[in-house]
Amino acid sequence: MPDVSRDCSRSTPGAGWAPDAACAVTGTHLLAWRREQLAAGGESEALDWLLAMAAGLDWSTLQHLRIAPERSVSLPVSLDQLTVLWQRHLQFSEPLQYLLQRCSWRDLELVVAPGVLIPRPETELLVELAQALRADRPPTCWADLGTGSGCLAVALAGLWPTSEGLAVDCSDAALRQAARNLERCGRRSRVQLLQGSWWQPLHPWWGRLDLVVANPPYIPTAVWSSLEPVVRTHEPRLALDGGSDGLDALRLIVSGCRDALAPGGWLLLEHHHDQSRPVLDLLRGAGLEQVAAHPDLEGTLRFAVARAPVA
Repeated sequence: MPDVSRDCSRSTPGAGWAPDAACAVTGTHLLAWRREQLAAGGESEALDWLLAMAAGLDWSTLQHLRIAPERSVSLPVSLDQLTVLWQRHLQFSEPLQYLLQRCSWRDLELVVAPGVLIPRPETELLVELAQALRADRPPTCWADLGTGSGCLAVALAGLWPTSEGLAVDCSDAALRQAARNLERCGRRSRVQLLQGSWWQPLHPWWGRLDLVVANPPYIPTAVWSSLEPVVRTHEPRLALDGGSDGLDALRLIVSGCRDALAPGGWLLLEHHHDQSRPVLDLLRGAGLEQVAAHPDLEGTLRFAVARAPVA
């Protein structure tokens, strides 16, 4: 690695996080710093995520440094800056994604900020399900209900660049964040952002929606109140708390789907780990067909799909 003029550990971060100039650190120094941070608390996976996202140090690089600790690596951020971020995470339970203002999701790097739910890996499977259901031909018009950061809208707009996309949210902060992510990914012109509650802003498109996805709030209130502070204190309750049984938003979505979906249109829902049966019952009760459950990355039934009758 090329030498640089100063040591990483001596840089002083500013008031807000921003990468410093490149600096070098040996594997011995970096690994000692990592052990010191973990001794202060926190999970190794979270710290390694911080190293990967903020400093570009992936798992493979860390393994090489363990084998050859005398090697040096060039970092775009100082260890002091990383320490400040890690300590804020530990002391105030601030999500690292908010501190860095970004998150890797699927094949995308998204901007995230307080007021918008941080995209989860399991939600990536909604995109895969949508793609499989429309493998024969792209939908003419699709919608994302409760778009939040816009992760699903960005992904679907990438799958179907010629389709009309609609992304709905009741939150100003969420729509601003979704617009920013669509712009960053070059997909802003493919998706119309609409403010309102669930189906309400989509009235002009009712009966023409070939595919609708939704990752609504579905955590029962009692469960939400017991979540870790990193989630409960910082991520928006509006995007998490689904009412006493977690099904409030899901009931509203299912109740309006027959009017909104095109004949043969698909509805894809994410739900809580123990809600598969009641969600499937809601879909059947609404008169939808081909109702099916699908597992998440750990094999838990986490998704439900159903189709509007063709005639």
